[in-house]
Amino acid sequence: MARVLEVQNLSKAFGGVQAVDNVTFNLEAGQLLALIGPNGAGKSTCFNLINRQLSADSGSVSILGHKTDGMRPRDVWHLGVGRTFQITSTFSSMTVLENVQMALLSFHGRTRSLLKTVSRMYVDESMELLELVGLGDQAQRPCGVLAYGDVKRVELAVALANRPQLLLMDEPTAGMGTAERSQLMELTTEIVQTREIGVLFTEHDMDVVFGYADRIIVLNRGVLVAAGTPDE
Repeated sequence: MARVLEVQNLSKAFGGVQAVDNVTFNLEAGQLLALIGPNGAGKSTCFNLINRQLSADSGSVSILGHKTDGMRPRDVWHLGVGRTFQITSTFSSMTVLENVQMALLSFHGRTRSLLKTVSRMYVDESMELLELVGLGDQAQRPCGVLAYGDVKRVELAVALANRPQLLLMDEPTAGMGTAERSQLMELTTEIVQTREIGVLFTEHDMDVVFGYADRIIVLNRGVLVAAGTPDE
């Protein structure tokens, strides 16, 4: 499998707090890699360094063979990196279909198109993504009326709009019931294997981590303290 992410000696400090300390790991296509650790371990900081919402003090990140030094988050997105967030970030007043259309408009550089034509753009492509995540029948509903688990699925469809080869998922099952967690992770696993996407995800539910991750890395106070398969 091709390597989609390489993190080498990555470090970031905030004042006297070393949030990420000389962290090294990699991720290959088709793998789910869980990044775990207690609150304050540096997981979110590591995510934000990878997609350039933060700049590293030292070390490097390579995505699909491209060094990301100096890139903007948008540049990283255009490399083929999708992201979902712990707190969902969909537009609640817009329909499910419109949320995905907005992502596709951005990906194709059409965000300045005339408003009267926007509603007709990328409908088929949006519907394909919604069918992929099991929400084709919810396309015309406002996101604000959906069950929380379905909003997470919308966010996943949005994250897939730029055809990512690397997907960053921050607490993908946070706030979901047990059955919804399993359904979302089974769906994610199927998509990862079908499309050969590499997934890096953080998660506090250890049943999810050990049930679905191919490999696990553990941070504590910014330091990588363990790495291996779930069995290891």
